[in-house]
Formats: sequence, C-alpha cells, structure tokens
Amino acid sequence: MIRALYTAASGMSAQQANLDTVANNLANSSTTGFRRRNLQFEDMMYQNMVMPGAAQTTSTTQAGLQIGLGTHAVSTEVVNTQGDFNQTGNQLDLAISGAGFFQVTRPDGTTAYTRDGSFKLTSAGQMVTANGEPLSPAITIPTNATSISISQYGVVTATIPGQTAASTLGQIQLVTFPNPGGLNSIGGNLLTASGASGNAVVDNPGGAAGLGTLQQGSLEASNVDVVEEFVQMVLAQRAYESNSKVIKTADDMYSQVNNLVR
Repeated sequence: MIRALYTAASGMSAQQANLDTVANNLANSSTTGFRRRNLQFEDMMYQNMVMPGAAQTTSTTQAGLQIGLGTHAVSTEVVNTQGDFNQTGNQLDLAISGAGFFQVTRPDGTTAYTRDGSFKLTSAGQMVTANGEPLSPAITIPTNATSISISQYGVVTATIPGQTAASTLGQIQLVTFPNPGGLNSIGGNLLTASGASGNAVVDNPGGAAGLGTLQQGSLEASNVDVVEEFVQMVLAQRAYESNSKVIKTADDMYSQVNNLVR
C-alpha cells in the first residue's frame, strides 16, 4: 500500500507537468511562430518479485512478477508543423513557408534563431526584431526608401528617389538543423543551438539545403490548436483525479490495517 501511495504520487506529479505544458501552449496560442509542445512520459524502475524466465520447482516462469513504481516526465517534444499565415500588409513582415529559421544577433554577440518575422527598422535603417536583435546577415534600408521588396528567395531591394532602378540591399539567409526539436528555447521567440540540435546549416531561402521560401507582408501564426489543447487538459485532469483516488484508496486500506493491529 505504501508503494501504491508513491506510485500514484508520481502520476500526479507527471500530470501536473503535463498541465503546465498545456497551459504554456494555450498562453502562446497567439504568439507569432510559436511551436506547440507535447510532454513525453517514461515508466520508472520496476520491482522484480519474480524475474521472467526464473526457474521454479517444477517449471520456468514465463511472465514473471514485476510491479511498476510509477512514471515521470522525460522530455517535451516540439511539434514542428507549419502555422497558418496571417496577411499584415507590412513590408517588413516575413513568414517562412517550409523549414528554416531567421538568424539574429543577441546583445552578447551570440546567434539565436526565430520563426518570428515581424521585423522593424532602427533609426539607422537596420532590420531588427521587435526586441531589437539585428537580423544576420545585416540588412540596412536607406531612410529615404519609398518601398521595400523582399522576394521569396530572400533578395531585398528598395526603390530610392532619384534612381531609375531598384537597389539591391542584401540577401536574407535562413538556417536549418539536423534536429530542430533539439533547439533550446530562451524566451522572446528565440532559440539557441544545443548539442542535441546539431550544427546549423545556412542557405538562401529555397536553396539546395531544402529551406523554405519567404512570403512578404505575412506572419506565421502559432501552430497551437486550442481545441486539441482543451482535450489534453481534460485528459490530464482525469488522469490526475484517477491517481488521487488511488492515494485515497491506499490510505483507506492502510487505515484498516492499523485498526486491525489495534
């Protein structure tokens, strides 16, 4: 009965982590470029009362007698499905259709990655994220430019008064990883590389590396399905209730044993 108490408690703790994950998904259902996450569980060690295949007096045990000791959360799986595109009409808004991330430079000089293409201009005309991290490679738009065009392959051009042809200002590059799910989320719509993600592969949009193309004037919405998250929330609640009932039942049985001793 004591074993049942701790086993059920591990289930309650795991479902609490599951609900925390669902809550984060729902909280970011309107976050540009957000990728939903699923919590992965793993069973814990087993107490072997009788090992499978153990020799008995007259036979060999085929199944054995193993009692599990609960579960725990082992990882969060990032679901890298494409989010819907929202038309904004803003010349600096970019959505990635397909695989890839934008590269930005953090204040400490390190590189981070994002699917959030809601770029702004600094007073000097440099393209930066909403939090001020410069796009890498750097793109600078002349302050007197009357229109900005970004092709699906990342070529940035602008119309400048006094010039008969549009000026090419730079090339936006994207990055992919052998395991995008292994990227480390640091907040602010930013991700950093880790040992699990592998090394970054840099290429132009639509290039040989299999990266997606760009769509100007659009932003990628979160891929969170609110209805699915509510279903997961109900399932987590029911699993939590079931484990709490196990604790109550085990407590009642333990109480009856104590009464017998008295």
